Amino acid sequence: MSSAALRLHAVTVVVDDYDDAIEHYVNDLGFHLVEDTDLGHGKRWVRVAPDPAGEASLLLAVASTPGQREVVGRQTGGRVGFFLHTADFAAHHARLVERGVRMTEEPRRESYGTVVVFEDRYGNLWDLIEPARSQESA
Repeated sequence: MSSAALRLHAVTVVVDDYDDAIEHYVNDLGFHLVEDTDLGHGKRWVRVAPDPAGEASLLLAVASTPGQREVVGRQTGGRVGFFLHTADFAAHHARLVERGVRMTEEPRRESYGTVVVFEDRYGNLWDLIEPARSQESA
């Protein structure tokens, strides 16, 4: 095996419309539009990321078959599938609430940090976490 390190580049999230998804992830969740490339025939390569450098991003892919349309918002079978870390839980939580993002619970403190579960526009579940100080380097 090569000694070169692997890194996660992108994870696909199936959505119903590119522009609506960009608007939601950028304006509501505070992500950055990293790339939006027209691939022709109505397809685009759209990446959004919480980090402006786009080190790890979501690839927004419009559902193109009935089977894909059925899983929009349920890609992880009803489990929390996405995890955002923040150094300022209160500010990020307030932004989500202000933008009308649906919280599924009240914020809570756990051994690993402060956390709340929220839904994106499609129903995918996310954790917003401010790691406990001992967890920051983990």
